[in-house]
Amino acid sequence: MRYLHTMVRVQDIDASLHFYCELLGMKETRRIENEKGRFTLVFLAADADEEGSVETQAPLLELTYNWPAEGESVENYEGGRNFGHLAYRVDDIYALCKKLQDGGVTINRPPRDGHMAFVRSPDGISLELLQEGDALPPAEPWLSMENTGSW
Repeated sequence: MRYLHTMVRVQDIDASLHFYCELLGMKETRRIENEKGRFTLVFLAADADEEGSVETQAPLLELTYNWPAEGESVENYEGGRNFGHLAYRVDDIYALCKKLQDGGVTINRPPRDGHMAFVRSPDGISLELLQEGDALPPAEPWLSMENTGSW
């Protein structure tokens, strides 16, 4: 297992980039603008991690900006909703999800695509699990398993 990134939701992308990049000295390593999903993802690396993070895409801070609907204001994240999840790349997502499930952990977002799953820690922290390399071929029981709860 390898640590990838921590995601936080932000209300003002420019103010956040000013704080993290200009004031703290982090570096933007990549950006994803998703019009269909109506969000922007900005990945930041600490200056000492920048060179290695370009190749490994880790360790990073992911800033997520959810675009407001036409005429609406940006969501005010309360109660910790600004914190999103921890992300880890894993060798075998199916084997790990089975181990977690066998250990009593609910698979909130099953790895139906052979690539991504979400679970929660005992304290309710959301963890994103991502398959190392190419996605595994879709397989049961994950393929037909429904989402449970939220992540």
